[in-house]
Amino acid sequence: MDGEGAQGITPGDLFDDLPMNRTVTVSVDPHGVVTACGSYAHQPLGYPPAELVGRPAADLLAAPLPQPARCHLTDGRSWSGTVTLRHRDGHGLDVWLHAQPLLAGNGTVAQWFVTAVTVEDLRNHQRERQAELTLVNWAFTQAPVGLAIFDTEVRVCRLNDESAHMIGLREQDARGRPAAEVFPAPGHQPSGLVERARQVVRTGEPAYYEAFRRAPADSHERAWAITLSPVRDPAGQVRGVLSASLDISERYWARQRLTLLNEANAAIGSTLEVTRTAQEFADIAVPRLADWASVDLLDTVYQGDEPPSGPITTPVVLRRTAHQSVFAGQPEAVVALGQTDTYPPNSPIAIALASGQSVSYPISDPRVARWVAGSPPRAARIREYGFHSVMIIPLRARGSILGVAVFIRHQHHPEPFTPDDLVLADDLGARTAVCLDNARRYTRERTTALTLQHSLLPHHLPRHTAVEVASRYLPAGA
Repeated sequence: MDGEGAQGITPGDLFDDLPMNRTVTVSVDPHGVVTACGSYAHQPLGYPPAELVGRPAADLLAAPLPQPARCHLTDGRSWSGTVTLRHRDGHGLDVWLHAQPLLAGNGTVAQWFVTAVTVEDLRNHQRERQAELTLVNWAFTQAPVGLAIFDTEVRVCRLNDESAHMIGLREQDARGRPAAEVFPAPGHQPSGLVERARQVVRTGEPAYYEAFRRAPADSHERAWAITLSPVRDPAGQVRGVLSASLDISERYWARQRLTLLNEANAAIGSTLEVTRTAQEFADIAVPRLADWASVDLLDTVYQGDEPPSGPITTPVVLRRTAHQSVFAGQPEAVVALGQTDTYPPNSPIAIALASGQSVSYPISDPRVARWVAGSPPRAARIREYGFHSVMIIPLRARGSILGVAVFIRHQHHPEPFTPDDLVLADDLGARTAVCLDNARRYTRERTTALTLQHSLLPHHLPRHTAVEVASRYLPAGA
């Protein structure tokens, strides 16, 4: 017990948190007589306080003091080490002892303050401490948040499993390396984490920021809330930085979806024109929800007439009313604006219109593959642009189907659509369908009014001998 314990824990390190009833504390005068003792001193040794006070401390020894102890005590210097004391029942008791001199004003020793703990208790406590440290280490490693410890030079000291997953490195491969190498930013510039860690070392103040990162093992980008805190020694000096990264992707994307819905409320339906409303829908969806969006309406709806009241019969004929792409010129388009296309009964679009339910498919789904196999132009676009995920949203208003919106992600956006994306698209589609139906009804009423006005116009103007008369009929715009 004279040396250090496991992982650098010395017996002296353990005194601070030892229970009082496991520690012997006595005061000894320069002549070696016990002058006072702690209230729990009798428990390890078995002596009541009355039998300890006034007794020569040498009487408590079951074996002579080691030579180094005698030298230190003679010279008035503190000493720590193992000695054997005599229990009240007579048996020897190995203890770890620390003797500290208390000096008088003239520099001589006025009293010795002696603390001792049995070797058995110390070993038990050391094992308890080691078990606690092991538990803390497990907790650090397995924590569901990303934890990292940096020194004052912002080099990696520790990483837990979540942080190692974030950067795609094992902890042993990251230790000792500059954080700028382990957490790089695009363009090989220092990342936000590194800059803020340096700030924490410099100022001693915590820092917080949000970051976006796709881990090598992840298929999608995740949002992180990162808190960096200074690690101080007992004197208050900053010795390192602790970084805690919490995955807030779900909360972040929920906030983004809510923002998109709010923007859609303001952007979609700004006019009572069917084509303009459909284009506003496609514009709001790209690129924040999809890489490609198209809106196809039943031809009767496109013309402003009433949509069919019953089930949609197949094959379905739809007219392309709007589309949008992350690429200029919408090169993914197979159907031009204003053109019609026919969808067979087994196509995913016809199936969605018949059921009225929004659906999401991977492009590899057999139902999509069978349909695409019959359309070489679509198959070519899928290969060329790397389509991988599709959502089909029937546009329903007042119990009737008006058409369908299709959202696609391809090589520009590698994350597939999620169930939350489908809910968002369905909500956007429902809002847009109401605006489209309002525009359709306005178009129908305006067409009816124009027809009535045309019918009320005179077929011929009256003829006058001295006057030439000309007329023009110009109905008001939307």
